[in-house]
Amino acid sequence: MAAVSKYLTARNSSIAGGVLLVLYVLKQRRRTSQLNRYVVGACITCIFMSTCWSFLQKESKKDRAAVDKLFLLRICRILRIMTPRLLCMETGYLLLIAVMLVIRTYCDVWMIQNGTMIESSIINRDSRLFKQHFYPYIAVIPVIALVNNFLKLGINELKLRFRERLTQHLYDQYLQGYTYYKMGNLDNRIANADQLLTQDVEKFCNSVVDLYSNLSKPLLDIGLYIFKLTSAIGAQGPACMMAYLLISGLFLTRLRRPVAKMTVTEQRYEGEYRYVNARLITNSEEIAFYNGNLREKQTIYATFQKLVDHLHNFIFFRFSMGFVDSIIAKCKHIVINFDQGLILCMALLTLMLVGNNGMILLLFLLLLLPPATTDIATGVGYLVVSRPFLDLSHPRHLHTKQSELMEDYYQSGRMLLRLSQALGRIVLAGRELTRLSGFTSRIAELMKVLKELNMGKYERTMVTQQEKEPGSRSEKLVLVPGSGRVINADNIIKFDHTPLATPNGEILIRDLTFEVMSGTNVLVCGPNGCGKSSLFRVLGELWPLFGGELTKPERGKLFYVPQRPYMTLGSLRDQVIYPDTLEAQNRKGISDQVLKEYLDNVQLGHILEREGGWNTVQDWMDVLSGGEKQRMAMARLFYHKPQFAILDECTSAVSVDVEDFIYSHCRTVGITLFTVSHRKSLWKHHKYYLHMDGRGNYEFKPITEETVEFGS
Repeated sequence: MAAVSKYLTARNSSIAGGVLLVLYVLKQRRRTSQLNRYVVGACITCIFMSTCWSFLQKESKKDRAAVDKLFLLRICRILRIMTPRLLCMETGYLLLIAVMLVIRTYCDVWMIQNGTMIESSIINRDSRLFKQHFYPYIAVIPVIALVNNFLKLGINELKLRFRERLTQHLYDQYLQGYTYYKMGNLDNRIANADQLLTQDVEKFCNSVVDLYSNLSKPLLDIGLYIFKLTSAIGAQGPACMMAYLLISGLFLTRLRRPVAKMTVTEQRYEGEYRYVNARLITNSEEIAFYNGNLREKQTIYATFQKLVDHLHNFIFFRFSMGFVDSIIAKCKHIVINFDQGLILCMALLTLMLVGNNGMILLLFLLLLLPPATTDIATGVGYLVVSRPFLDLSHPRHLHTKQSELMEDYYQSGRMLLRLSQALGRIVLAGRELTRLSGFTSRIAELMKVLKELNMGKYERTMVTQQEKEPGSRSEKLVLVPGSGRVINADNIIKFDHTPLATPNGEILIRDLTFEVMSGTNVLVCGPNGCGKSSLFRVLGELWPLFGGELTKPERGKLFYVPQRPYMTLGSLRDQVIYPDTLEAQNRKGISDQVLKEYLDNVQLGHILEREGGWNTVQDWMDVLSGGEKQRMAMARLFYHKPQFAILDECTSAVSVDVEDFIYSHCRTVGITLFTVSHRKSLWKHHKYYLHMDGRGNYEFKPITEETVEFGS
């Protein structure tokens, strides 16, 4: 200790303490840096995993189409639409199909038993037994043909009635109010409503009925053949087949999962392809003026190529799935199985014994046999049916003659073969079920969007605050679609602190306030994009109100006349009274002579004689010139006599004298006008002007002698 203590001086102790302190600090820093790396790494890992998880959740929600609980809820909801009552024609056809399937199953069993007896009588050379079973066989053929055709009738009628019910329900929602407009212009969840309402509805209904018929028959076959086979060869054989059904069904269902999503994608691409073709037809004149055929061809080819690439992938996927299906459930080959080979041997034997007549008869029976099937399901059937026959000590066949053994084998073997085929069809029905889930997903999405649009809800990509310029006036204004209040009142239009905004949240005017009473015509003007059309869309309730109050008459008391008037399909009378029908015209007590006066008011009376009368049907969009269509739209305005009319450059192709008479006549019949026009000749027909500058400002002032210039 003394030797050690002499080194424990104050200096040495200070040095040692400093060294230890430095080592401790370095060690702590190293541990801290490692801990920080661990913490940072863990944070990065957590962020990455959470991002991946949210992405996977988002992907699973998007285009979700699988055979699961959600699919069952959707299909039950749609089935309640297609079969609205317990006692209806659809239920009757469902019962008809079920009854015909039951009868056909019993016919199959009878044919197996009777055919076995016919073959046994031939082998035993028993002509009496042959006639006893052959004549009923011939007599039953027309009955089976009638059953099959009744089954086809029920299936086809059920498909049509399901389509009729579902189509009517969807169009009731689609054409309720302005939903058809909102789906294409406000909501961006569904881009191809025409594809959904036509092709997808048809494919969905066909798939539902086919699945019902394709499942009902195998299920009936399974129940009946299990009962028959259990009494014949015991319960072990059918139990093995059912176990095979369960295992193979689960395996194939797992493999077929991508089919539903690929079906949804296929229908979406089909809709896009239809849309670009319809768009080319609709805008053919404008495209021709621009010589845009090459550009449009590129667009159509690009859209078509997306569809083709997807269909190629789908074909190869179905090829791989078909290979597995062929092994497991349904591969058909032209092979000679045991019973067909035995029939050929019997034919040769009979030829030697009874001559050519017997040979012809046996060849006829051979042609009646169904094609042989070879797959695992059939192989399992052979293994099961062979056990009682190959087991020499089996009590069932200890004292059985050869002919009885042959009859027993035929009957049991064919029943088990039919059972295996039924099990195979049920396994393969999973493929159709997966495809049906894709159509169900699209129909359910359409129904959801229609319901929400009818409730005033829509989803659209909104203009966010980050997209606005910093410090802009509209930066702090929060827009909520539908938060404004609409008040219905006659003879007044009043905007009270109402923001004028587009459906995606772009503010055109922050606070719009003005009031117009009946008899006060207003001229609306301003540059393009300032909000003129937006004002009328809000006024017509096409666009939602983002705040404030709007007082206006009911929809039927407002009338809109666009620059390019719409000519409906139908007669000349229909062009004047649209959207009324002839029955509605008669209820209003307006005669054809009065309609003739409306045409005379717009100098269009000669059309009646030129086209051959009120009931003449033409393609009026092509028959009438631009000016004639605009004047026809004004005659339509006089027919309806609304409280307020919105005239959107609707007299641009009309001469000044006719235009002057039209505006004077509107004042005479008491129609108050909102006119979009820059013609100075129209000032005298209006008391006020509403000028929008396109920068969020507006003026609502009377037109006086001092009003020198306004508009664009």
